[in-house]
Amino acid sequence: MTRGLVIGESLIDIVEGDEHVGGSPLNVAVGLGRLGREIDFLTHIGDDPYGRRIADYVNAAGVQLVSESRTAQRTATARSTLAEDGSADYVFDLDWQLSGTPPVPPPLFVHAGSIAAVQDPGCLAVAALIDTYRVSATVSFDPNVRPSLIADRDLAVARIEHLVERSDIVKVSEEDLRWIAPEHSPERTAQTWLALGPAVVAVTMGEHGAQAFCAAGEAQVAARPVRVVDTVGAGDAFMAGLIDALWEMNLLGGDRRPALARIGADELTDALVSASAASALTVARAGADLPDRAALRTQSSSAPGSFM
Repeated sequence: MTRGLVIGESLIDIVEGDEHVGGSPLNVAVGLGRLGREIDFLTHIGDDPYGRRIADYVNAAGVQLVSESRTAQRTATARSTLAEDGSADYVFDLDWQLSGTPPVPPPLFVHAGSIAAVQDPGCLAVAALIDTYRVSATVSFDPNVRPSLIADRDLAVARIEHLVERSDIVKVSEEDLRWIAPEHSPERTAQTWLALGPAVVAVTMGEHGAQAFCAAGEAQVAARPVRVVDTVGAGDAFMAGLIDALWEMNLLGGDRRPALARIGADELTDALVSASAASALTVARAGADLPDRAALRTQSSSAPGSFM
């Protein structure tokens, strides 16, 4: 098992008239591909100009698009409006569906999240695939909540918490935790999630950096001052950087689950530094333009931090 599998939506981000390939899971897949990792990507796109553009973009990063991904009647879009601080609000045109088990080798890890985790009917297939793969693969998950697409908040939260229970690595933003559990502090919710089963729960906090929790304790990195072009893809870059760092530490794969559960605070801090470097590089560029290995090495060798 030397390949990772990423499952989730891909779409065209339309940001103030400019079009970019996007979608949180797609960004994670492409980010890992640019870092030289072997990745299969299962998504839902159409055989239309937008779908072909997405396929070309994924392939250019060295990522293998699973053949069953081309079944949508149309490729999804998300129209984004940027605020003065570079944050984005989205309006989606998206149909999320999956069927069957993708014809790929058993993965070292499987990653899912965002719209794919909560949107009917595809989210049910995502949950089933995670249950299938988690026996032999590490599971990573990022809720990346999109409130404008959620009709039933309680159902969405229940689905998120179910996937947290099935995951080994969870990355979540402070903003998402406030939406999921407004009655509790983000830190308390993250620690509650850790008790549900994950080995690592990482929380991104924008200009305040990131923190993560594991059985051995807590790790934290500060944010690096950076000129923010926009924050599109910042959290996805962090997720890709975190997976890549844990991969480098030989902590991925079902047989490595006990070792991941024993990760120390120092090791986790090192992983956060790498993840934060990827995020910092991404916010300094327009759109979700995640870094390659050379850029990440350069960024990681300087002061730690990010903006997520």
